[in-house]
Amino acid sequence: MKKFILQPLFCRIFAAVIFFFSAQFASQAQSIPTPESMLGFTVGADYHLATYDQSLAYFQKLTEVSDQIQLYQAGVTSEGRPWYFSVISSKANLDKLDRYKEIAMQLAHPTGMTDAQAKALAKEGKPFVHIDGGLHATEVAGAQHTISLAYELLSSDDPKIKDILDNVIIMLWPSLNPDGQNIVADWYHSNVGTPYEVAPLPVLYQKYIGHDNNRDAYMLNMEESRVVARTWREWEPNIIHVHHQSSPFPTRIWLPPFAEPIATQTPPIVAREVNMIGMAIAQALETNGQPGAVHMGTGFDAWYPGYVDYMPVLQNIPAFWTETALYRYATPHLYTLADFPRDRSDLRIESLYSSPWKGGWWRLKDAVDYMQTASIAVLEYASKYGETVLYNRYQSGRNAIKKYEEEPPYAYFVPQAQRDPVRPVELLKRLAFNGVRIEQLSKAVTFNNINYPKGTWVIPMNQEFAELARQLLDVQNYPDLREYPQGPPEQPYDAAGWTLPMIFEVKVTPAMSPLTEEVKNALMPIQGTVVDWKTAGDASAIDFVPGIGFNTNANAAGIVPLPSKVSGSGNTALVDPKENNSFRLINKALKANGKVSFASGKYAIDGISKSNIDQWSKELAVNVTMANNVKGTAIKKRIALYRPHTASMDEGWTRWLLENYGFEFTNIGNTDFQMGDLEDRFDVILLASERSSTFTNGFREGTVPPEYAGGLGDSGIRAMNEFVNAGGTLVCMNQSSLFAIDALHLPVKNVTAGINRKDFFAGSSILGVTIDTSHPVMAGMPAQANIFVSNSPTFAPTEGFEGQVLAKYQSQDSPLRSGYLLGEKFIQGYAASLDVKKGKGHVILHGFSPQWRGQTMGTYRVLFNSILYSGDVAQNQKLNPGFWEAPEGK
Repeated sequence: MKKFILQPLFCRIFAAVIFFFSAQFASQAQSIPTPESMLGFTVGADYHLATYDQSLAYFQKLTEVSDQIQLYQAGVTSEGRPWYFSVISSKANLDKLDRYKEIAMQLAHPTGMTDAQAKALAKEGKPFVHIDGGLHATEVAGAQHTISLAYELLSSDDPKIKDILDNVIIMLWPSLNPDGQNIVADWYHSNVGTPYEVAPLPVLYQKYIGHDNNRDAYMLNMEESRVVARTWREWEPNIIHVHHQSSPFPTRIWLPPFAEPIATQTPPIVAREVNMIGMAIAQALETNGQPGAVHMGTGFDAWYPGYVDYMPVLQNIPAFWTETALYRYATPHLYTLADFPRDRSDLRIESLYSSPWKGGWWRLKDAVDYMQTASIAVLEYASKYGETVLYNRYQSGRNAIKKYEEEPPYAYFVPQAQRDPVRPVELLKRLAFNGVRIEQLSKAVTFNNINYPKGTWVIPMNQEFAELARQLLDVQNYPDLREYPQGPPEQPYDAAGWTLPMIFEVKVTPAMSPLTEEVKNALMPIQGTVVDWKTAGDASAIDFVPGIGFNTNANAAGIVPLPSKVSGSGNTALVDPKENNSFRLINKALKANGKVSFASGKYAIDGISKSNIDQWSKELAVNVTMANNVKGTAIKKRIALYRPHTASMDEGWTRWLLENYGFEFTNIGNTDFQMGDLEDRFDVILLASERSSTFTNGFREGTVPPEYAGGLGDSGIRAMNEFVNAGGTLVCMNQSSLFAIDALHLPVKNVTAGINRKDFFAGSSILGVTIDTSHPVMAGMPAQANIFVSNSPTFAPTEGFEGQVLAKYQSQDSPLRSGYLLGEKFIQGYAASLDVKKGKGHVILHGFSPQWRGQTMGTYRVLFNSILYSGDVAQNQKLNPGFWEAPEGK
């Protein structure tokens, strides 16, 4: 009898509880403001883009009305804008956030942990999933979808969303490029409804590097890169999903698995997880009636580890990007089959393109919806398989530790005494900031018949992020993949070779046999004094990167160079250009009204007190020799850097580098050339690597507002010619050399011009050259050096040439050092760099990129010497015709 009485009572109580919580959830959902209520338009609406400021205001409002979202400042951007990300999950999870962060940290760094302990932590923990609005601001849908994604997560009553909030902690970044989001939205809105509605941007959408903001992950040159890296090391996310927009037409979204090849050191368990997530996204899209998903192909390989959205794979995190279709900004576009390429116009179903898109209107809202489906699919995967995701993070780290306890390389040795004592510090600080453990010898040891002094840095490889260290330090051998048998090579999506010891010019020795007990006992941890990124900048003047830097990391902060020395006596300070920071010291002296001259391969500084020289030497770790009666040739410093309207990343990298080394220069554009009389204003004009059409044509008239259209024009090129003939120095990097050869009618040819790509191809790679070290442009360089080439010319002087070859490729065997080179015979014995005399002036042609992405620290000095090579320094330079002879039979 009691059974029948209590059952209805229990049901009523249960129903009341359900009603109460449903009412509470409904009440909270109703309190969540819709995006349109704050933006004034629907997310994804035609002709409308939310700025970062609008996006942030919406997220701030969400934190006011919901207990399921928290907002954290990650840092600031290059433009000084405060930068935030949100953390979204159930209130119960957010209340225990510190515990879940602790678990994530333990599983990410598993030294000393047992499998049983890891399984228990994985069962207790919650996966952290990073999702963001993208890095590339012109790919606009990403930063729009994060707004609507936040709204869906906090307002939806879908049981799937509730499961996600209960089981996952979402790190949702409104954008990874806040500055760019504002720049692009403002540019687009200024043009909507005009003939220039879809005009390309005339400025970079990241202060210095624009689209290359996704190529800086391991170098950490940009402040934004360091902000993201520091945040990830604090939170150790378990999945990272970054949104892009460049799906190969007519597909609507590209998803992992990646194209071939992928990075050689990719942990297998992580690679499989990335592939599974990609397929889960595709299935969700099909279920949702969103056709056009594709995988692999020949475009998006994951060979280069510099991507912000792939490098974390080498830190045992399933990290990937997706590419959703884009027309232009928020303008809709109608596609028909007539627009389709022939191989996709038959709408044939393919194994990795199961539902071909048939054309029609494509709007920003469509891209937003595809992205939102993809993001929810990633979160649903993490919700269902969270314990496995957490345990796999541990397993991948555990496997790396075990692997390098049993096979080489067992460690890397990095001596403190190098040609430039700061450059190994720059290399190791970057590794440490990315979580690679750096140690140091507490005493001298002998290993494999090599004597390593006390203080030698050691990277032990029995650590969880070992694969990242190896991927960056080892030589790359890009596979010979062809478009078809005997056909041209498949072009790498990005760089084919980047071996850091080579482009840093730093000696690094791998340990190919197990470390002895003597070595192990001599290893000691490195810990420096940490500065708080919230209150202080980087305390180390040695780091040339500006803003919050490497000293926010304890291991990186403890990596310091050998103390510098000021030796000799006299009133003149001599600095050697083999040390990069010598140029920072030179520029400090110039700003203090000192005098600088070039003297027998070194730079002589006069008019600066000994106390200042001592101070700068110590701060910058630059070795200085004091002397008297130094006969040098005064340098000139009126430097101009050409800045086109076509938003040049190479110009941006160059500008960043010159600024951070203290050079004073003027950015000039087309009108500056067209005004003429350049020789009255400048001694040196520097051209970053640009295609010839950038100089001659620029943006075509009618595609951009009139003030941004056109190139130098005939008058500008004529003025450039007059500048050189009058005694100026024109410095051309990489592809800009081809423009100068044609525009100034130089007696030089590019010997690789017109060769079929199936016979000659040099992927963005590292090649070896022989250097004429007697020339001022090559001062401080070793006789045998490494250069970075990317679509680079190779030179041969022709009849009437007067000048000097500065660097040449070897006459026999391959100059390839890392990456990919096909057809070495076409460049053997030819020149990689020239000093061409023209009139009273000089044209420096570099057939390589001495400042590529700020990574090629071993050739920075080539750029710096070049822009100091003018006036009497150039006029007095004696030719060295014996350095180069034309290859026999060519």
